[in-house]
This record gives sequence, C-alpha cells and structure tokens, in this order.
Amino acid sequence: MPETVQHTIHDMRFPNESAEYRDARDKLLEAEIVLRRQIEAVAAQRRALPRGGLVKEDYVFQEGDDAPPVKLSALFGDKSVLLLYSYMYGPAMAQPCPSCTSILDGLDGQVHHIGQHAAIAAVARSPIARVRAVARERGWRRLRLLSSATNSYQRDYHGEDAKGDQLPILNVFVRAPDGSVRHAYATELMFAPRDIGHDQRHVDAIWPMWGILDFSPEGRGADTYPKLSYD
Repeated sequence: MPETVQHTIHDMRFPNESAEYRDARDKLLEAEIVLRRQIEAVAAQRRALPRGGLVKEDYVFQEGDDAPPVKLSALFGDKSVLLLYSYMYGPAMAQPCPSCTSILDGLDGQVHHIGQHAAIAAVARSPIARVRAVARERGWRRLRLLSSATNSYQRDYHGEDAKGDQLPILNVFVRAPDGSVRHAYATELMFAPRDIGHDQRHVDAIWPMWGILDFSPEGRGADTYPKLSYD
C-alpha cells in the first residue's frame, strides 16, 4: 500500500522520496521559515539602529598602481553607504589569512551587483604593493583594495588589536547629505563571549563557502578551512 504523508506544507515532491523523508523535510521547512523571518527581523533591527559616531578622521589610504592616495570620504563615490572589510594581512604576516582571502574571492565577483546600492572595498595593514601582489595571484579584478599602512584605521575600527594582530571585521559607514561620515555597523559578534556562541563565524553572511556547505548532509566539517592553494 502506498505511503501517505499527513504532515505537508506544499505539494511539490521529488522522485522516490519516502513519507518519512517528506515528514522530516516539512518539519525542517517550518524551522527554515521561522529562521528566515528571524533573519529578516534582525536585518530590520540593524537598519533601524540610531546614528553611529562620526568617523575619528578622514583616513587616507593607499591604492597603488600610480593611483593617488584616497580619503575615506572619497570611497563612497556616488553612494551613501560604504562597506569596508578589514583584510587580515599585516606587514608581519608572511601570507594573508586564507579565510579572509576566501571571502574576498567571493566578493570580487559580486562588486558590480553590490555597487548598485553601496560602495565596497577591502583594506589591509600591509603596504599596498603586497596587497596588489595577492590580487594578481588570485585574479581579483573588481574589488577595490586599499592599504592602511600609513594610518590608524585598522586599530581604530578593530581590524587590529593592541598587539598588532590582525582581525577580520566588516565595518559599515554612512555619508549624510551634508558630507559628514558616521560609523553605522560592524560585525561585532566575534567580540562576544564564546559561551554565547560567537565561534568566529561572525561574517558568514558575506562568505559563500559556509553557506553552501551548510546545505550539505556532511555540513561544514570540524576540520574544514580555506586554503590559499589547492595544488
């Protein structure tokens, strides 16, 4: 006698799926719906934050390739929002952070799409020549890359700690009609106590690798980390 499914949310089915599978999948779908609503609610809460502090200074960054230095205020272009990712590649590091590099691999292909609404760039503490060398090796062509070697941006906005260790953080800035620039948001989850579950995955929303692996039955894997080379 054919299996029947009592618990159902929609009529779509896949070949040869069992009633047990469909029942479990519908329960999971209910949880996914709740999660989606929560994600959207958190995003709305993020957008409703009060105004952040005025930027400490109009930082001057290096771009290289004979480009003149550029101020933070100029990075907005014709947009009112700037997304600025702190790339973990300090002058004392022999190689850039593989995880950050994985994130920028993904962002480089999305710049045109993101650019419809916001300006985006990545900044590293290393001299710009080192950053450009990584970009050439990775084949990055679109993402704006900056060096903060001559300013205190990374320290001020928590891309670097007091010991000089580099930290991965996405900072968001907004420019008002009068030209003033304020800090709007940062991925601060990494600074939260571990017992509330920050586990360094505070930038997952901009990191395609983990989002895809979360759909796999094997998940992320306990020992899965990006590599700079897979040769």
